[in-house]
Amino acid sequence: MAARILKNITSASTRTVGSRFYSGEIKKCTIIPGDGIGPEISAAVQKIFAAANVPIEWESVDVTPVKGPDGKFGIPQAAIDSVNRNKIGLKGPLMTPVGKGHRSLNLALRKEFNLYANVRPCRSLEGYKTLYDHVDVVTIRENTEGEYSGIEHEIVDGVVQSIKLITEDASRRVAEFAFQYTKDNGRHKVTAVHKANIMRMSDGLFLRCCREMAEKYPDVKFEEKYLDTVCLNMVQDPTQYDVLVMPNLYGDILSDMCAGLVGGLGLTPSGNIGLNGALFESVHGTAPDIAGKDLANPTALLLSAVMMLRYMNLNQYASKIENACFETIKEAKYLTGDLGGKAKCSEFTNEICEKIAASS
Repeated sequence: MAARILKNITSASTRTVGSRFYSGEIKKCTIIPGDGIGPEISAAVQKIFAAANVPIEWESVDVTPVKGPDGKFGIPQAAIDSVNRNKIGLKGPLMTPVGKGHRSLNLALRKEFNLYANVRPCRSLEGYKTLYDHVDVVTIRENTEGEYSGIEHEIVDGVVQSIKLITEDASRRVAEFAFQYTKDNGRHKVTAVHKANIMRMSDGLFLRCCREMAEKYPDVKFEEKYLDTVCLNMVQDPTQYDVLVMPNLYGDILSDMCAGLVGGLGLTPSGNIGLNGALFESVHGTAPDIAGKDLANPTALLLSAVMMLRYMNLNQYASKIENACFETIKEAKYLTGDLGGKAKCSEFTNEICEKIAASS
């Protein structure tokens, strides 16, 4: 079960670790630099990893869509082969044109590798003040179906139908992941987020799978909440929630909302976990307006890479990098513009590298 491999990916304070992907040798990992600021923040992460002497060899791939024999555009085969071969990867932000019939590459990657659980920890950072203190919430989002199944068609001119697909297998799988994750990481409560009062069959099926899984984990507290209620409660008092599990679209919305509680998408990591591998990513935009200007904040991608290290059982390196990042943000001498500072991406990166060197 993938959840058992995911112990300890969100915080150095959590407990034991299990992994089947690291056995002491240098591990090759796929890196997808992405678009816009993606190459800059990817380079920053690689520099920080080098400073920490992380035993990783990067294999960089391009996922710019290519036309296949059927005339449709898809992920290049070289990129697919790299992820299949390495079983683990790090991805920068990718651009998807809006409203032109283009399918999201992020979605395509998740489907291609069956990365069924998206894990987004949102935690308050010491020294970076927001409207909320002591936030420590994890959203677990079903990643393969729901409204993002891509099943759409035009019935008649001006009438488009989009199918929300919910299956028992996928719902049970992500529910089990959420409960096992909660147990493995010393957390206490799972909240199933739904709208089964309106979508009684689809969300009803998802909720039933969560209820059945709750019976198998009697030591984990379980509750059910409507999506709108959770959103209301979250902005009133986010400390009442612990781990939340939900279908795809709700998870997309709620995970971004939780990120806003702690400072935004530039500070929050993300991991997509599958049966045979994982892809960690920054979920913010490509920011083309600042691309190439050395102004980007690499924190989200760096913390995603820290999640990746813990997934690989490289906890010592993960903690060293994470502590250096948090200490740099806490000191507030080298903050990028999105965090209220004036530092360049390279200056922020260099400061983290220096703290890593000082701690060695």
